[in-house]
Amino acid sequence: MSKNVITRFAPSPTGFLHIGGARTALFNWVYAKKMGGKMLLRIEDTDRARSSQDAVDAILDGMKWLGLNWSGDPVSQFENKQRHIDIANQLVKSGHAYKCYCSQDELSKMREEAKAKGLPPSYNGLCKEITAQDSPKDIEPVIRIKTPFEREIIVKDHVQGDVVFNTKNLDDFIILRSDKSPTYMLAVVVDDHDMEVSHIIRGDDHLTNAARQVVIYNALGWDVPDMAHIPLIHGADGAKLSKRHGALGVDAYRKMGYLPAAVRNYLARLGWSHGDDEIFSTEQMIDWFELDDLNKGASRFDFVKLANINAQYIRNEKPEYLFSVMLELTKELSMDDDLTGLKENEQTVLNALPDLQSRAKTIVELVQLTQFIHAKRPLLIDEKAKEQLNDESKEMIFSLAKNLDALTEWSLEEIKTCIKSFAQEKDIKLGKIAQPLRAALTGGLASPGVFEVMAIIGKQESLARLADQSC
Repeated sequence: MSKNVITRFAPSPTGFLHIGGARTALFNWVYAKKMGGKMLLRIEDTDRARSSQDAVDAILDGMKWLGLNWSGDPVSQFENKQRHIDIANQLVKSGHAYKCYCSQDELSKMREEAKAKGLPPSYNGLCKEITAQDSPKDIEPVIRIKTPFEREIIVKDHVQGDVVFNTKNLDDFIILRSDKSPTYMLAVVVDDHDMEVSHIIRGDDHLTNAARQVVIYNALGWDVPDMAHIPLIHGADGAKLSKRHGALGVDAYRKMGYLPAAVRNYLARLGWSHGDDEIFSTEQMIDWFELDDLNKGASRFDFVKLANINAQYIRNEKPEYLFSVMLELTKELSMDDDLTGLKENEQTVLNALPDLQSRAKTIVELVQLTQFIHAKRPLLIDEKAKEQLNDESKEMIFSLAKNLDALTEWSLEEIKTCIKSFAQEKDIKLGKIAQPLRAALTGGLASPGVFEVMAIIGKQESLARLADQSC
């Protein structure tokens, strides 16, 4: 086996790339980058009934969006079927596996007998000594591995430490079904060996599988890759992660307005840490990452923390990049009015973004914050904003608009000076002016400062919006 570090991400194409799978892909990718190696992508599509091309496409799209590039072309496990069959037959010939002709009724009886004795349900090796001459001719057999009797299998793991399994609990498990399809155990071992995988990084729900796979590796005389089994992600309440906790497809996070770099950052913190660092670049992550630093305890998915990290990434991003993401998202979500408004007011939006970025936790929120720029007159005023536009405030807006109209220079400082002078002259607190102005100018009560809003949309549009709402 190659001494180079080669990791692999091996999803089953039975659905979207969920957040747990994305974290597994991230750790494989980061470690390969750290060690100057490469990450391979294998689609484990041997379950033909549940696999679909749509799911494959969703996985590839999710990986690309997260920026987790893999080396070479994705490998289809199903296309390696003949290789798996050949290896199973090779194990039979070498005496490390055997053909089993037991019926379902016989297997059920074995399980019941084991259960009655207080033992785990397992195969009792009935067919182990059947010769070719004595084998039934009208039954397609399965092939079972000969698991060494009552020996210790030690899985050396970067996260779990040395995990000891007794082979009496593993039984002679099936490696090739009667229809000549390989089981997961055999296919994974053969593919990982052929792909020269040096490190297997996956969820700890595969830890028992690792013991069975070591049996196959030993029978074939192949080196066992380094392993790291990561505790699964739980919900914020400590329960198994479900859709209500955030077990959604990666595409859902894109549509909710999260940035890929922020998601990478957050996923890395779900199972790995570097001191107290919460926010770090992908380059820092690669530089700092060590397999032995992966957490041994389950991590908890928290939407609040994800949103806070995303907010920091939005705050620090370049307006040009954010604008491109806003265009992509509004197009994907069929937000046609926003998409048109952004395109028609590109420079105005770009000028406004530095002030708006600190106010948004998602790209969706950022899009909403820019709606005042391209809103069509007369503005739709939301219910809370309407409360600010009573007869008294409308009269005030009418008077203030005259002062604003007299300005010869329409700049942030001149607008601010004009409104402050008006407040002093009328003996009105600035806050009593700001909220009605915001309602009249944006249709809501959440926006940049009213001075900034007026500077952004310009004198003509500002005065027209104020006239629509004044007495």
